[in-house]
Amino acid sequence: MQRPFRDRAFSVAIKAAYQDTCAVTGLKLINGGGRSEVQAAHIRPVADHGPDSVRNGLALSGTVHWMFDRGLISVDDDYSLLIASGGVPYTITRLINPERRLLVPERPDERPHSQFLQYHREMVFKG
Repeated sequence: MQRPFRDRAFSVAIKAAYQDTCAVTGLKLINGGGRSEVQAAHIRPVADHGPDSVRNGLALSGTVHWMFDRGLISVDDDYSLLIASGGVPYTITRLINPERRLLVPERPDERPHSQFLQYHREMVFKG
């Protein structure tokens, strides 16, 4: 019973911090009912002791979330995007914002923590 509430609170907090915008593509897609397409992704998975904290989350579109969870993309401490060589088709990399930098929340206390980014690079990223 506790997990669905926790998941919803995490999702709401992430979507608010990123203003319903994918941190990688910059796309903000809202359906006719006002629901955002963006998903809340954990940087360090809960299964690996990652907390439900805004600083351990990213707002990502469905495709980008899938790539992030599988280590095809990651984020450096300076928020530059890392792409696994040979792991991401060119048609998909064209979706990434032109600056190749993560779009982060305005408030510093909502931005990804370097500890979680490092974990993702070392334990998940296939670069």
